[in-house]
Amino acid sequence: MIQIVPAIDIIDGRCVRLTRGDYTRKKVYDASPVDMARRYADCGVRRIHLVDLDGAKRGVPANLAVLEQIAGKATVELEWGGGIAGADALRDVFNAGATHAVIGSVAALKPELFDSWLLAYGGGKMILGADVKDGFVAVKGWLENSNWTLEALIRRFPGLEEVICTDIARDGMLEGPAFNLYRSMGTQFPALRITASGGIRSMDDIRQLDGGGATKAIVGKAIYENRISLQEIEQWSLNA
Repeated sequence: MIQIVPAIDIIDGRCVRLTRGDYTRKKVYDASPVDMARRYADCGVRRIHLVDLDGAKRGVPANLAVLEQIAGKATVELEWGGGIAGADALRDVFNAGATHAVIGSVAALKPELFDSWLLAYGGGKMILGADVKDGFVAVKGWLENSNWTLEALIRRFPGLEEVICTDIARDGMLEGPAFNLYRSMGTQFPALRITASGGIRSMDDIRQLDGGGATKAIVGKAIYENRISLQEIEQWSLNA
């Protein structure tokens, strides 16, 4: 079964959600990232997806103190993305408690550097964040497009084991994920662990994604907007 991976997006140490990656369309939620992570861990999920939106915009991790607190409270895998632009930042993220690093801009703009990280840390810890906007992979906190298509970027890294792909046009819209995209990815890259992200609005979407190319599904706004309950996540995670 596909795994549910709850998302926590962070700005100024608080839980937020953006719409289509637009920082001007930000909604701040009352729950603290640490409290949310603990609730998710109590539901039996195996992994939590953490995004440092400040770090993504600035090009350096900005919420590592939050990561450290979460790592101390939630005994689950923690994948962290945002602001990892150099070796020091990558090391700081792992030292703060992340089990996996999500790399987007570096992979697209400095592929040789990402090659070296895959070699040093292994494909099991390094995740390609290949988020698509207008047919190309977006970089710098989704503020710019690269020259890479999704398929070309994935093929560039033969040592890759895992990729998260967000259809940015669907992110935060609660209009359903890009089912056809993930089916196509699963067909083209059968050995790759693929995480679906963006647009998931209900458990029906999770059920439809299951067996459709993706092995994990990131869920964010649907939880905060009470379209998917923690009880439903717990019940699903018991069987996943």
